[in-house]
Amino acid sequence: MVDKNIYIIQGEISTVVGAIKRNSRWNTHTPLDEEQDPLLSSFGNLKDVLNNIKELSDVEPNIFLRPFLEVVRSEDTTGPITGLALTSVNKFLSYGLIDANHEAAAEAIENMADAVTHARFVGTDPASDEVVLMKILQVLRTLLLTPVGAHLTNESVCEIMQSCFRICFEMRLSELLRKSAEHTLVDMVQLLFSRLPHFKEEAKSYVGTNMKKLKMRAGGMSESSKWKKQKRSPRPPRHMVRSPSCQMEPIQSSTLSNNNLSGGVPFIEQGSSTSSLSTSESTGSSIPSPTTTDSGLDTCSKATSREDLSDLEQCSSSSTILPGTGPGSPDFEGRQAEPAQSASVESIPEVLEDKESTTEQSESTSVHDMDYVNPRGVRFTQSTQRDGRASLIPYGLPCLRELFRFLISLTNPHDRHNTDAMMHMGLQLLTVALESAHIANCQSLLGLVKDELCRHLFQLLSVDRMNLYASSIRACFLLFESMRVHLKFQLEMYLKKLMDIITSENIKMPYEMKEVALEALVQLWRIPSFVTELYINYDCDFYCSNLFEDLTKLLSKNAFPVSGQLYTTHLLSLEALLTVIDSTEAHCQAKVLNSTHQDQSSEALAEGEGLNKSRTDTTAAENAPCPPTSGHLMAETMKLGRQDQGDTDAGEILILKAPKKPERFSSCLPDCQELMEIRAKKKLLIAGTEQFNQKPKKGIQFLQEKGLLSNPMDNNQVAQWLRENHRLDKKMIGECISDRKNMELLDSFVNTFTFQGLRIDEALRLYLETFRLPGEAPVIQRLLETFTDNWHKVNGSPFMSNDAGFSLAYAVIMLNTDQHNHNVRKQNIPMTIEQFKKNLKGVNGNKDFDQDMLEDIYNAIKNEEIVMPDEQTGLVKENYVWSVLLHRGATSEGLFLHLPPGSYDHDLFTMTWGPTIAALSYVFDKSLDDNIIQKAITGFRKCAMIAAHYGFSDVFDNLIISLCKFTTLSSESVENLPTVFGSNSKAQTAARTVFDLAHQHGNILREGWKNIMDSMLQLFRAELLPKVMVEVEDFVEPCGKISLQREETPSNRGESAVLSFVNWLTLSGAEQSGLRGPSTENQEAKQAAILCIKQCDPEKLITESKFLQLESLQELMKALISVSPDEDTYDEEDAAFSLEMLLRIVLENRDRVSCVWQTVRDHLCQLCVHANESCFLVERAVVGLLRLAIRLLRREDISSQVLLSLRLLLMMKPHVMSRVSREVAYGLHELLKTNAANIHSTDDWYTLFSLLECIGAGVKPPASFQFTSTSTDNDTGAQSDSELSSHHPSEVCLDRGYTSDSEVYTEHSKTRIPRSTTDVDVASSGWLMVGKDDLETSKTPAVNSKAQLNHPLVNQYSLTLGQDLGQHDTKSLIKCVETLSFIVRDAAHVTPDNFELCVRAIRVFVEASLNGGYRNHDKKKSYKYDSSKSRMRKKAGAREKEGSSGTRRGGSRASSQRPSRSHSDDEEDEGVPASYHTVSLQVSQDLLDLMHTLHTRAASIYSSWAEEQRHLEAAGRKIEADSQTLWTSCWCPLLQGIAWLCCDARRQVRMQALTYLQRALLVHDLQTLDATEWESCFNKVLFPLLTKLLENISPADVGGMEETRMRGCTLLSKVFLQHLSPLLSLPTFAALWLTILDFMDKYMHAGSSDLLLEAIPESLKNMLLVMDTAGIFHSADSKTGYSDLWEITWERIVCFLPHLKEELFKQTVIPDQSSPGPPSIPPMPVPLTSPAQAPSTLSQPPLILQPLASPLQVGVPPMSLPIILNPALIEATSPVPLLSGQRPASPSDEVM
Repeated sequence: MVDKNIYIIQGEISTVVGAIKRNSRWNTHTPLDEEQDPLLSSFGNLKDVLNNIKELSDVEPNIFLRPFLEVVRSEDTTGPITGLALTSVNKFLSYGLIDANHEAAAEAIENMADAVTHARFVGTDPASDEVVLMKILQVLRTLLLTPVGAHLTNESVCEIMQSCFRICFEMRLSELLRKSAEHTLVDMVQLLFSRLPHFKEEAKSYVGTNMKKLKMRAGGMSESSKWKKQKRSPRPPRHMVRSPSCQMEPIQSSTLSNNNLSGGVPFIEQGSSTSSLSTSESTGSSIPSPTTTDSGLDTCSKATSREDLSDLEQCSSSSTILPGTGPGSPDFEGRQAEPAQSASVESIPEVLEDKESTTEQSESTSVHDMDYVNPRGVRFTQSTQRDGRASLIPYGLPCLRELFRFLISLTNPHDRHNTDAMMHMGLQLLTVALESAHIANCQSLLGLVKDELCRHLFQLLSVDRMNLYASSIRACFLLFESMRVHLKFQLEMYLKKLMDIITSENIKMPYEMKEVALEALVQLWRIPSFVTELYINYDCDFYCSNLFEDLTKLLSKNAFPVSGQLYTTHLLSLEALLTVIDSTEAHCQAKVLNSTHQDQSSEALAEGEGLNKSRTDTTAAENAPCPPTSGHLMAETMKLGRQDQGDTDAGEILILKAPKKPERFSSCLPDCQELMEIRAKKKLLIAGTEQFNQKPKKGIQFLQEKGLLSNPMDNNQVAQWLRENHRLDKKMIGECISDRKNMELLDSFVNTFTFQGLRIDEALRLYLETFRLPGEAPVIQRLLETFTDNWHKVNGSPFMSNDAGFSLAYAVIMLNTDQHNHNVRKQNIPMTIEQFKKNLKGVNGNKDFDQDMLEDIYNAIKNEEIVMPDEQTGLVKENYVWSVLLHRGATSEGLFLHLPPGSYDHDLFTMTWGPTIAALSYVFDKSLDDNIIQKAITGFRKCAMIAAHYGFSDVFDNLIISLCKFTTLSSESVENLPTVFGSNSKAQTAARTVFDLAHQHGNILREGWKNIMDSMLQLFRAELLPKVMVEVEDFVEPCGKISLQREETPSNRGESAVLSFVNWLTLSGAEQSGLRGPSTENQEAKQAAILCIKQCDPEKLITESKFLQLESLQELMKALISVSPDEDTYDEEDAAFSLEMLLRIVLENRDRVSCVWQTVRDHLCQLCVHANESCFLVERAVVGLLRLAIRLLRREDISSQVLLSLRLLLMMKPHVMSRVSREVAYGLHELLKTNAANIHSTDDWYTLFSLLECIGAGVKPPASFQFTSTSTDNDTGAQSDSELSSHHPSEVCLDRGYTSDSEVYTEHSKTRIPRSTTDVDVASSGWLMVGKDDLETSKTPAVNSKAQLNHPLVNQYSLTLGQDLGQHDTKSLIKCVETLSFIVRDAAHVTPDNFELCVRAIRVFVEASLNGGYRNHDKKKSYKYDSSKSRMRKKAGAREKEGSSGTRRGGSRASSQRPSRSHSDDEEDEGVPASYHTVSLQVSQDLLDLMHTLHTRAASIYSSWAEEQRHLEAAGRKIEADSQTLWTSCWCPLLQGIAWLCCDARRQVRMQALTYLQRALLVHDLQTLDATEWESCFNKVLFPLLTKLLENISPADVGGMEETRMRGCTLLSKVFLQHLSPLLSLPTFAALWLTILDFMDKYMHAGSSDLLLEAIPESLKNMLLVMDTAGIFHSADSKTGYSDLWEITWERIVCFLPHLKEELFKQTVIPDQSSPGPPSIPPMPVPLTSPAQAPSTLSQPPLILQPLASPLQVGVPPMSLPIILNPALIEATSPVPLLSGQRPASPSDEVM
């Protein structure tokens, strides 16, 4: 079966032949003609060949291609025929008829390329001619882009590109064609550069061989290559235009005028004969100017060409002979390329160090010594192929380099041949090249990039053509994105240029240019880690500018619109700033998520991308080719053959780069500390540099002081600094090194150069570019001598002497001036080479220098000036600056660290946050666009996240403060706030953000809390907070909650009706409507505001506070504490709200409350203790303190401190305290109910009981508190609890801080007194502030402490405690009694620590409740108060200033009433309502019951304690359960209490009390008491009771009083009789008995009724009879048989019952009547009295009756009169008179 491809070819043959024949030239159809015509005959031959084969692969591709190519080449064919042949060729390529693997494929492809690029045809009309040109483009594209295209040689590829460029730049062609050529070029460039990774760099020696230059100049084509012309047609054509190589002048000169447009495709229009697409010059104006060198650069720009010239510009001639295959085969002339001038020697030879060493240049490896494997895997061996044809090497790097160089030259704005269109085209193709390839890996291309490409791109930034400017910026981006590692200083220059553009004030500068420049920045900023690299490589490099810092400042400044209107530039600047934030935030998030996934480096991606794409089936690609869609895709398919090599290349390159690190760093990733040091050092260096530039000596001195240069001066170090520091003024360097004093420095300076291997002028050039040569001859001489000595030495002394070198160097400088100095040139003609040589004749030690060397020197200087720094301007200066930049880049300074993303985010953020937040705030404030607002908020959130991540609290505070401003909460007045806030969505967004951030990152908030709390306060004032936040716990309210905000009560407007009517008349309409009620919009706005605040969830700040770091928590509390009422900012209600928040926060933080307790306590102290009047705030503070105590007492660690803090309440000023008594009473009740079990020390119980007494009974707090509080007034009460109990050394020290009852009862009685003598002593001992001194030291000075504390002494012989009770609030009293009974009735709560305190408290309440607390009622009126009024006083005053705008706040608010808390009893204004009596009655009965309970249980309680203690062996006081202890600490005080209630004015209470008293006194436990205790029972309980009952207690109830008195007397006699036997043992029995008789006497005369008159004698009889029966009155020793007692008894009784004796003792009385008057004094003492007490007359009481000096009766001062005559003493109803007497002096008294 015949191969289908053969038919395809045969079809094409017929088409072309048919067309040729149809052409008018083939009119005659003789066979001879056909034979004669070479075109037709070769087709005929081909037909024969094809007919004889079955497979197309049997013939070489050349065979079936040749006839078609001949048609293309032929000058005689017309356009359409050439077009058909081109179409056929295109088809063969498209169908893949040329097998890439065929050994002759390369040759065929080469022929094809040659033919098509040299296609000729006879032109007809422009349109049809363009069709042919279009087809040529098509074939060229297909040729390069099909797999066989890989066989093209470098030469051919250049030809192809050249043809396309020619069409592109031929302006006479239609735009469509030119654009098509452009597109074709794009594809070709894409293909070539995409294949770059697969090409290897060749050895330098043959880099340029066989390379045709793309010398496409707009001014005309180069003459270097003569086009081959077929010499075959015997017939001269009719009209033929020949190439200039044929030296034939055109016939129609008229048409030629059209060809004179700058170079191009000279085809002839309008029926002209032939048109050739060639590089031939059209005759005319366009001969290239002599200055244009082959590289297409003018000589001026030549100066900058630093590329290794041997690489690019030396093209050796080589002729490629292709064998002919037939008689008519064309033979080619050899093409001779002009050798390029190697005029530009390296002006900075050190650049070479970076490239391969120079020795490689001499390798002369011939092309034929190397094997080459093409991308298809075909191996080209060096053995010549069959038929001796020269091997064709497939294209590679050389053509790419040439193409790249040509494209770069197109972009040179200083080349006058480059039109805008050409520059634009060049930029476009360069962009494609940069997009397609990773050029950095290719050294030879990198060289071009570093120098010419960057240079031209930067020059284009200053053109005013927008499209060129934008394109160059785009190309720059691609460069720096991929190659910034190699372009450190270029990047610096680029960014500086961009900054200049952005900040330019030039009016002509279009806005778009600034915008594009900013966009470029933003794009660069977005490159991962680009910003970090800027910071590390520039800001942290001593001699680079602070790019990152400067750009950040610039962007920030640029984000602020001057005009106030936001333009794109502002947003772009913001975007750039945010880019840094975005990336940092992303890295922080990633760290938070611990994601180990790291982005692969861009290099890896670039390599890997293709790998995956191109794994297509290779055979399919070969066998079924289709025209590829693009160059890039084609390159992908071609990749397969070379995969392995490409990868290894890249690998090697990466390995090479790894170890390099800049000298200034200790590692490739220096730590922050190191960077800080470098930056600090850099600042100093800059300062030193500035000083040096004014005066070198000063600068060096400065740096020595700062320790950057060593002192004394190290010349080498300074020289190195002069070389490195590019900021130094070159003129000053010159002055410094040329100074006579610095000769050594000059030597060191010259030694920093490496002159080895450099010609003297090159070395000199290097030397003179580093400083400005001074003008004075001796100075120049000095500088040059040092230079020549050094150069001569390192180069092995090439001249006869140093002087010869010096002269030559001088001559070079003279030559330089002569050639380039304008002033010199005006006067003289510049020196010629001959003159130069002549000047130097015989200078080299009387010999001549090497003439060739002089010639080279002359040319080098002539072509490139040695630029003296700071001297030149314009292009020369630019060139100089550029050469310095390149030179720096080549040294180790040019090292650019490539960093992993996120390396130095911390440092970057530190530098950017300020500008960024400022810019964000501005944009947020000014913008109305939702997207932009959202962007700003996102920016804020990200900044917050980063700040939180790195713990930058200052940043976070700043951010919160900025955002708080935008919430408008603090700036708006409270009246308008709901409306304004509710209708302002931006403010709501800000508010949500603030709260959100505070919830998320509250941990790092410090100062910002203040602003958040201010906002909260505003929300509170405007009533926008959720109800939960304004409701607080309360003890007194039945529901347990109270709202901090008062309800409106509009009715109570506080103005008369008339006034309000007047107001209504005078108000304007607007205000009227305002008063009528809020409008619907306002309502809606308020609803929106409330909703927004609800979403903000402000309460979470409190509940989540337990998760805050301690420092943040303390700041938050500080912010809340700072809200205390003052004149302007805060009123009391605000303070109360803040206080509530504070308390809730403390409770949330129970676990660590000890850390913050002191602060809270001090605040509460400030509020409570220093308050001068009661108000809502004080009330809340008191309640707050109690709430804290209730919750915190369960915590062991803090409970003692909390209880100590309750003493604050005792320090309050009494009138303030009385106002809050009810709150305290209820709070204490709660506290003890929940926590009684947690209170373990007497101190704490003492505090609580003192409180109960003060609140319930109006007892004045112990003086010690008042004492303390006054002493600390000035230091704002910030006294710690521990101080409370342990400072003031002047005061007395007991071991615990005050004398407790138990001490008084037990401690002292044990130490010194046989029996206890005191009763309740607490009030006198008060609360002594103590240190920890032990008891012993403290006992002596107790007296002065008493004097100091000035407390009333308790008179034990009184039933009262002698307390000065103030007013009390009945409800408080009831509550306190309830509390007390709770403690007493639960045995678990009564402990040795609180027993005596309980007893004392009960007695205090007994006193308070006596007579139903009547003593208070007279004061009730004045004492009732309305808390809301006191709360409002300040507020109304403060708001009046606001004028009418304040009506809502000032007016209605003032009138809005908090439900008035009257702290007196329920509305008792007039008299005392009945309900009161029942209440107080209840209290008294409760108290009686309590006392009874305690009394009865006391013995068992005490014995169980004693038992426990025996087991525990606890240290401290021992608990005794003996009757003596019980009596002093329990029974006696309780009996006194009950007895006191017996004196109540209310009959019910009296009777009940008497019953209890009787029961108590006769109780079984009391039988254990001994005589002394019973005596004290009489003295302390019964006698005072009877004395009191003598008073007219209840005038209204006479009968009741009689009964009470009677029961009292009866009780007395019962007790006396029951315990008669122990009493008899008392030495003081007589006194006791006489006292009883005394009372009998008084009671006889007390009553008005007969009740007592009857009862008393009966009782007396009883007693006398019992005593008589007991034989008390009998004495065996006396004369009468009766004792003295008998005598005394009757003497007393006779006074009030004269007849009693007769009634009772008739038998005894009569005999005794003989004795006259008063009986004589008995000679013998009464048995129980001491003999010392001699009896005296009756008028003088007998001495026996003076027992009072005994230590027992401490409370009463010793008296000289006997008790009997002084019964009033015993009454002691009030302790006051006793105090006027002298103080007791006995030690036992001190205890009191």
